[in-house]
Amino acid sequence: MGFTHGDTPEKVDWMAEKTSGLRLFGDSDGKMNLPLSEIGGAVLVVSQFTLYGNAEKGKRPSFIDAARPDEAIPLYDRFLSALRGRGLRVESGEFGAMMEVELVNDGPVTLWLER
Repeated sequence: MGFTHGDTPEKVDWMAEKTSGLRLFGDSDGKMNLPLSEIGGAVLVVSQFTLYGNAEKGKRPSFIDAARPDEAIPLYDRFLSALRGRGLRVESGEFGAMMEVELVNDGPVTLWLER
């Protein structure tokens, strides 16, 4: 989860609603048709300011579009709470920490959600 300048609590609430309702998981016909709540899955949310990295110029990415921690941490916490409030099981990384994350990617789906 990455945040940029001007992201709002309302935008975070929209993102939690969208994330919790996306029908990304296969039904009995193998069609992407089920939301997370119907498969008994969980969400892993990791803060990642590098999502706002810009490597358009030069060889060193710029991260000036990423929100500073004082702005991003409350939004990150709100997102976690909003997902949990929808009855989802949520695990999270530690904001700003160096982490090694291991996962199994179930399918070829990667989406960029932005409003």
